[in-house]
Amino acid sequence: MPVFSYKAIGRDGRSLVGTVEAEGPELATRQLRGQGLTLLKLEAGGSAAREPSPRARGRGPGRQEILSMTSELAVLLRAGLPLDRALKVLIDMAGQPQMDELLNDLLTAVKGGKSLSQALQPHESVFGSFYVNMVRSGEASGHLSEVLDRLVEYLENAKANRDTVISALIYPAILAVVSILSIVVMLGFVVPQFESLFEDMGDALPPLTQLVIGGADFIKAWGWLLALLVAGAVIYLRRWAATEAGRASLHQRLLDLPLAGGIIFQFEVSKFARTVGTLLHNGVSLLKAISIAIETVDNVVVKRSLQVLPPAVKAGKRMSVALEDSGMFTPMVIQMTRVGEESGSLDQMMLELAKVFEGHVQSGVKRGLALLEPALILGMGFIIAVIIIAILMGILSVNDLAV
Repeated sequence: MPVFSYKAIGRDGRSLVGTVEAEGPELATRQLRGQGLTLLKLEAGGSAAREPSPRARGRGPGRQEILSMTSELAVLLRAGLPLDRALKVLIDMAGQPQMDELLNDLLTAVKGGKSLSQALQPHESVFGSFYVNMVRSGEASGHLSEVLDRLVEYLENAKANRDTVISALIYPAILAVVSILSIVVMLGFVVPQFESLFEDMGDALPPLTQLVIGGADFIKAWGWLLALLVAGAVIYLRRWAATEAGRASLHQRLLDLPLAGGIIFQFEVSKFARTVGTLLHNGVSLLKAISIAIETVDNVVVKRSLQVLPPAVKAGKRMSVALEDSGMFTPMVIQMTRVGEESGSLDQMMLELAKVFEGHVQSGVKRGLALLEPALILGMGFIIAVIIIAILMGILSVNDLAV
């Protein structure tokens, strides 16, 4: 029978971690709730009850830890626990020293009379201004647990989109590295094994064989220098990309790429639109929502185009007009924004725009992979085939001379 690990709160308010056997997650949930437990987390296997790794203990709270904390806090508040008691329960369950320290700071501030948003303010570098303002809007409306649920949805969505892009790039990157290593091994170790066979033939060898042997000799003699040059170029490019001018130039070049440029643009706009829509839905003013959302955009070129919005909106201009004046955004972005403004449902239209662009990003990534993977495989196969053909042509030339 499958085993599920869980985190829960007992009737006495104490935190509990354990495992339960059940046919499925629904039955496990029903079984635990039947025991009077308030379920915080349920996972297949023993992952929820495991201690964090030494590496995890050594770093600060990451996105996943913040997501888990937000989700569990929402459950506790929805169950009727006061904020300070809910934070104390989270401290009891914290398995990471950094998270324990962070929660203790929040609890101390809350017990000192501060609201949760005020307690989060000194830790804005960890949570982000979007998170803090969402919590502030939840406190103002009196629906903090509901706002935390929306925060969880937002964070999960952002994580899913980020994971989609990262996981899509892993396989092509591995394939590219394997391709390069395969070619280096062929030229550096395999081809030299045949040089003794060809050394007396000189110019009688076919041009292709001479070219491959020359490449192998270069790799053998100057491979270390080539490796140093590549490493130096990588270090230089990383330092150049860290400068403001270099980052802007790199980001513009990325946007100009045939297929990837459109995916990057839509990915950035989807983050901006989802942040604006979520903040507006929770009562944050348009000007503040735009300013916070701009900070979620990573591409410098797109961010600069969006930075015209706050002063334009402050001056009384409509957001759709400011977007159109920037000359950066597609008619779809402008029209959906305009419809939202005219219908008084800008928050919903921004969320719809984000959903549409997220769908485009996912389909674009799949389409790009469908083109990139065969291209890499065919490219590697072609180069290796050329090397093999060159060796075979050399061997045939040796046989012809022998005859």
